[in-house]
Amino acid sequence: MGRNYAEIYIHFVWTTKNRGPWLTEDIRDDVHAAIFKKCQEIGCPPIAVGSIEDHLHILTELRPSLSASEFVKEVKGTSSHLINHALKPNEILRWQNKFGVFSLTKKGIPRVKAYVLNQRKHHEEGPLYNELERAD
Repeated sequence: MGRNYAEIYIHFVWTTKNRGPWLTEDIRDDVHAAIFKKCQEIGCPPIAVGSIEDHLHILTELRPSLSASEFVKEVKGTSSHLINHALKPNEILRWQNKFGVFSLTKKGIPRVKAYVLNQRKHHEEGPLYNELERAD
């Protein structure tokens, strides 16, 4: 018997608590790398991670046996632990409880990937795609 087949592409977005400026340039690459690693560990191949100081975007393939809420819990936990214990141990990052989650087709990946990877540019110059920025 063959295995199940699934292509579930998901775009997640969530903010820091009270939109505090936590994801600063000095830690951003480390946080993104930890998120990429966590996605791989939980069987959700990452496609893109992008952020600015107060929020984060992740484009990934979600495995069918993992809910969106479980994915967010795993990734938020890993990233906040890294920041609070290694990158900024004298401060306490908290993520907002809410998150946005959007499904897309394989055809939509290039557009969303470009958007996720170019967060700084989109927020400084525009255009912002409001449907991709909803986290609460």
